[in-house]
Amino acid sequence: MKKDIDFSPVKDVHVVIAKEEDVWKVFLINRNSNKLDNVMITSRGYGETKTETQKTSVLRHMIPYIDPGEYALVEPIDESVFHLNNEYWVSYFIEGKVFDKKFIFVPDSIVEDNLTFIEELQMKGILHD
Repeated sequence: MKKDIDFSPVKDVHVVIAKEEDVWKVFLINRNSNKLDNVMITSRGYGETKTETQKTSVLRHMIPYIDPGEYALVEPIDESVFHLNNEYWVSYFIEGKVFDKKFIFVPDSIVEDNLTFIEELQMKGILHD
Protein backbone atom coordinates (compact mmCIF):
# COMPACT_ATOMS: atom_id res chain seq x y z
CA MET A 1 0.00 0.00 0.00
CA LYS A 2 1.05 3.59 -0.53
CA LYS A 3 1.42 4.19 3.22
CA ASP A 4 4.06 1.43 3.31
CA ILE A 5 6.29 3.08 0.70
CA ASP A 6 9.11 5.27 1.98
CA PHE A 7 9.02 8.39 -0.21
CA SER A 8 12.33 10.19 0.21
CA PRO A 9 12.48 13.94 -0.30
CA VAL A 10 13.22 15.10 -3.84
CA LYS A 11 16.48 17.02 -4.15
CA ASP A 12 18.16 18.56 -7.19
CA VAL A 13 15.40 17.64 -9.63
CA HIS A 14 13.60 20.56 -11.26
CA VAL A 15 10.78 21.23 -13.69
CA VAL A 16 11.46 24.13 -16.04
CA ILE A 17 9.12 25.90 -18.42
CA ALA A 18 11.34 27.54 -21.02
CA LYS A 19 10.77 29.64 -24.07
CA GLU A 20 12.67 28.68 -27.21
CA GLU A 21 12.04 31.28 -29.90
CA ASP A 22 8.22 31.54 -29.74
CA VAL A 23 7.54 28.04 -28.40
CA TRP A 24 7.13 27.23 -24.69
CA LYS A 25 8.40 23.81 -23.57
CA VAL A 26 8.52 21.85 -20.31
CA PHE A 27 11.79 20.17 -19.28
CA LEU A 28 12.92 18.03 -16.37
CA ILE A 29 16.46 18.72 -15.15
CA ASN A 30 18.51 16.26 -13.09
CA ARG A 31 21.07 18.16 -11.01
CA ASN A 32 21.58 15.03 -8.90
CA SER A 33 24.80 13.03 -8.84
CA ASN A 34 22.68 9.91 -9.51
CA LYS A 35 20.87 8.69 -12.61
CA LEU A 36 17.07 8.90 -12.46
CA ASP A 37 15.42 5.67 -13.63
CA ASN A 38 11.88 5.06 -14.88
CA VAL A 39 10.84 8.70 -14.70
CA MET A 40 7.06 9.02 -14.79
CA ILE A 41 5.41 12.42 -15.17
CA THR A 42 1.74 13.35 -15.23
CA SER A 43 0.77 16.84 -16.28
CA ARG A 44 -2.54 18.63 -15.95
CA GLY A 45 -3.99 22.09 -15.72
CA TYR A 46 -6.84 23.18 -13.47
CA GLY A 47 -8.44 26.31 -12.10
CA GLU A 48 -11.55 28.41 -11.79
CA THR A 49 -12.85 31.56 -13.37
CA LYS A 50 -15.69 33.63 -11.96
CA THR A 51 -18.22 31.48 -13.79
CA GLU A 52 -16.72 28.02 -14.37
CA THR A 53 -14.20 25.39 -13.40
CA GLN A 54 -11.60 24.63 -16.03
CA LYS A 55 -9.31 21.64 -16.41
CA THR A 56 -7.18 20.08 -19.10
CA SER A 57 -6.68 16.46 -19.97
CA VAL A 58 -4.17 14.54 -17.88
CA LEU A 59 -1.10 13.66 -19.94
CA ARG A 60 1.30 10.90 -18.92
CA HIS A 61 4.94 10.76 -19.92
CA MET A 62 7.59 8.07 -19.42
CA ILE A 63 11.31 8.74 -19.69
CA PRO A 64 13.48 5.62 -19.27
CA TYR A 65 16.31 7.51 -17.52
CA ILE A 66 17.97 10.89 -17.09
CA ASP A 67 21.71 10.89 -16.43
CA PRO A 68 23.30 13.17 -13.80
CA GLY A 69 23.55 16.76 -15.02
CA GLU A 70 21.24 16.09 -17.97
CA TYR A 71 17.70 17.10 -18.87
CA ALA A 72 14.77 15.74 -20.86
CA LEU A 73 11.97 17.38 -22.81
CA VAL A 74 8.62 16.55 -21.23
CA GLU A 75 6.16 18.33 -23.52
CA PRO A 76 5.39 21.56 -25.32
CA ILE A 77 2.94 23.80 -23.46
CA ASP A 78 0.46 26.25 -24.95
CA GLU A 79 0.14 29.79 -23.62
CA SER A 80 -3.64 29.35 -23.43
CA VAL A 81 -3.25 27.34 -20.19
CA PHE A 82 -0.99 29.80 -18.36
CA HIS A 83 -3.98 31.20 -16.45
CA LEU A 84 -4.44 27.76 -14.81
CA ASN A 85 -2.47 25.88 -12.17
CA ASN A 86 -0.07 23.74 -14.22
CA GLU A 87 0.84 20.63 -12.23
CA TYR A 88 3.64 18.18 -12.97
CA TRP A 89 3.72 15.12 -10.75
CA VAL A 90 7.15 13.52 -11.07
CA SER A 91 8.09 10.04 -9.83
CA TYR A 92 11.38 8.24 -10.40
CA PHE A 93 13.76 5.67 -8.94
CA ILE A 94 17.34 6.04 -7.73
CA GLU A 95 19.00 2.71 -6.95
CA GLY A 96 15.59 1.06 -6.52
CA LYS A 97 14.24 3.70 -4.14
CA VAL A 98 11.18 5.71 -5.21
CA PHE A 99 11.05 9.52 -5.19
CA ASP A 100 7.90 11.54 -5.81
CA LYS A 101 7.00 15.24 -5.96
CA LYS A 102 4.35 17.60 -7.36
CA PHE A 103 5.55 20.78 -9.02
CA ILE A 104 2.79 23.38 -9.45
CA PHE A 105 3.15 26.56 -11.49
CA VAL A 106 0.43 28.85 -10.14
CA PRO A 107 -1.81 30.92 -12.46
CA ASP A 108 -0.08 33.66 -14.39
CA SER A 109 3.40 32.77 -13.06
CA ILE A 110 4.56 31.73 -16.53
CA VAL A 111 5.35 35.18 -17.92
CA GLU A 112 8.32 36.79 -19.66
CA ASP A 113 9.17 38.83 -16.54
CA ASN A 114 9.88 35.62 -14.56
CA LEU A 115 12.36 34.16 -17.08
CA THR A 116 15.93 33.54 -15.93
CA PHE A 117 18.83 31.91 -17.75
CA ILE A 118 18.94 28.13 -17.26
CA GLU A 119 22.50 26.92 -17.77
CA GLU A 120 21.70 23.30 -18.71
CA LEU A 121 19.22 24.34 -21.39
CA GLN A 122 21.18 27.38 -22.61
CA MET A 123 17.89 29.27 -22.73
CA LYS A 124 15.64 31.35 -20.53
CA GLY A 125 12.96 29.69 -18.44
CA ILE A 126 11.14 29.46 -15.14
CA LEU A 127 12.74 26.95 -12.77
CA HIS A 128 10.56 25.25 -10.18
CA ASP A 129 12.33 23.41 -7.37
